[in-house]
Amino acid sequence: MTHPNEVLLRDAFAAFQRGDLEELQAKHFADDIRYHVSGRSPVSGTYEGIAEVFGFFGRLFEITGGTLRLELHDVLANDEHGVALFTVRAEREGRQLADNEVLIAHANADGKAAEIWTQSGDTYATDEFWS
Repeated sequence: MTHPNEVLLRDAFAAFQRGDLEELQAKHFADDIRYHVSGRSPVSGTYEGIAEVFGFFGRLFEITGGTLRLELHDVLANDEHGVALFTVRAEREGRQLADNEVLIAHANADGKAAEIWTQSGDTYATDEFWS
């Protein structure tokens, strides 16, 4: 049987890929979500609440001209957390990004992601791409 937190992450990644922010908000993200992005680039930092997180997503799509793609490799989950292993791909100003990343999500009692942390596989290359 698949753990509910694995389903949460797999479905959230699929909704993100479709650009379905309504589904992300209604089914996958808590209203008071905190989203932490590692590194020192202009997009790094902590985003609080749906509006800031969706603003962050919009900024990524704007910066990349809509080329941002996440390729989910695997998800591990228990009663409190889910961990997604994925590759982020994007193009920007003639540069390309292909970085393996880890996303850790803490689920709340409602089964939605309440806090998310991301970690790049190559922080220097990722920071350079987004800067």
